[in-house]
Amino acid sequence: MARSAFRVDAVLVQAVIAGALSFAHLHELADAAGQTGWKGWAYPISVDLLLVAAWRRLRSGGPSRLAWSWFLIALVASLGANVATAGFLDLAHPPAWLRFGIAGWPALAFLGGTLLAHSHTTDDPEPHPSATAAPIPAAEVEQKPVPAPRSEPAPITATAEDTPALTPAPPAPTGPPVPAALVDHARKLAADHHARTGSPIDTDTLRARLGVPPHLADAIAVQLA
Repeated sequence: MARSAFRVDAVLVQAVIAGALSFAHLHELADAAGQTGWKGWAYPISVDLLLVAAWRRLRSGGPSRLAWSWFLIALVASLGANVATAGFLDLAHPPAWLRFGIAGWPALAFLGGTLLAHSHTTDDPEPHPSATAAPIPAAEVEQKPVPAPRSEPAPITATAEDTPALTPAPPAPTGPPVPAALVDHARKLAADHHARTGSPIDTDTLRARLGVPPHLADAIAVQLA
């Protein structure tokens, strides 16, 4: 005996029962708020459509603040109707805020449905130019010549007869150049200091007497030594 292709899904049955009860509670709440006739039946349809639209947006476009916000708004409206019709509100004398909410729901649902349907584009983003650039053929790649290794010349051995006598070069003067007139003046100051104190003049005293920076006083002291 062949098994039946129809299989009862417990989750689907539960969804149908919950949807039917929520639909009836929304109609009852709208009717109590003064929306009679076909208007009372349009309210539950509007809430359920907004709930489905937000859920489809979450499934297709991924989680987003917009989709989650409108999904929660529709869910609160559905759950609120279930709770309100369970005896927590006097539906014979509904409060003013309930009448206000029922009256403003159509505009709110229209806004949510419009944003969910038209707030995203279906066009794929343009790829970055670098991602679509065609690869350069290998034949067009510039081939740089590899330099040939240089051969080192054989060292030339110089004999003592071929080597000329080299005289050491005088050491290069260190420090900044000092004018000759300033050096002569410094010699006079040094001689005067030695005549008065009996000791050679030090660099700090020389710098103070000449009024020159430390590095220049050091260079003058080297020449006086």
